[in-house]
Amino acid sequence: MATNTLTPETDTAPISSSTPTAKQDPASILQQLITESMNEASQGFDTKSALEIARIINHEDSKVAAAVKKAIPEIALVIDRVARALRDGGRLIYVGAGSSGRIAALDASECPPTYSTAPGQIQYIMAGGPKALASAVEVNEDSEELGQRDIARRRPTRKDVIIGVSASGRTPYVVAATAYARARGAFTAAVSCNHGTPLAEAAEIAMIAEVGPEVVSGSTRLKAGSAQKMILNMVTTGAMTRLGYVYENLMVNVHMQNSKLVERGIRILMRACNIDRPTAVDTIKSAGRSVPVALVMLKARVDKPEAVRRLAKSDGNVRLAIEDTVLEL
Repeated sequence: MATNTLTPETDTAPISSSTPTAKQDPASILQQLITESMNEASQGFDTKSALEIARIINHEDSKVAAAVKKAIPEIALVIDRVARALRDGGRLIYVGAGSSGRIAALDASECPPTYSTAPGQIQYIMAGGPKALASAVEVNEDSEELGQRDIARRRPTRKDVIIGVSASGRTPYVVAATAYARARGAFTAAVSCNHGTPLAEAAEIAMIAEVGPEVVSGSTRLKAGSAQKMILNMVTTGAMTRLGYVYENLMVNVHMQNSKLVERGIRILMRACNIDRPTAVDTIKSAGRSVPVALVMLKARVDKPEAVRRLAKSDGNVRLAIEDTVLEL
């Protein structure tokens, strides 16, 4: 009988006996951060034409994927931990500030419509609260106390995964929240664009993409922002795929809440089952507007109650529901 099994994660670094903090001289810290250093490729940037500006930015952006590639082993470990946490009733909670927090909020917000995850499964905590998504409230990111308070309100446990996101890797709010969650047994990970940072020390595993100096020095919404977005994309897409919410490479757990998503669901079913549009529409209707149920009905040649039973047995893993087996993570 087929199963979908995750390999056990390797041992991570031992938890430090002391909680790392970011209370150091700001000037000396900035000097050490590669994301804050000058970029030789963009010297005289303000004298360039629009075409030259675009070319310089594009050339620097081309380095991002290579930097992220170096973190793939760590990303893979986090993917499996997130998949296991969600399967077992835990949560993925991002913690961020500024641009990093907004990127984390975007990834968390896009999971429910893409994979029909429950609203509480994938969350974000933003320094300054939801209003900071649209307006800068950057002063909050310097507060360790606020970071601890905000994560404490979510009551992290051993069932959860907490990911601190900070381009610099030293944002006090994020470092403190990550350390707090780890002390309470949650699995913690860091996303950063600098090595040897307090955030990496606070977390059990660090996903680091050292993209180098920005075109506009210190503007980490550029290469660092792109790298963080790519890493978070990998984490949630990988976890959802491991959970079986993707069939082949199709978004079969799509939540059909508007006309575009209804059309996407129909096309997914047509492609996955090699059927015509009327058959796809009729099956989706009989499946209660659920693409996974419709897919199992067609692929396994079963009725709706049996398809629902199989999906429950496999914890929502579509492929395993078709094979009528269980999900092992």
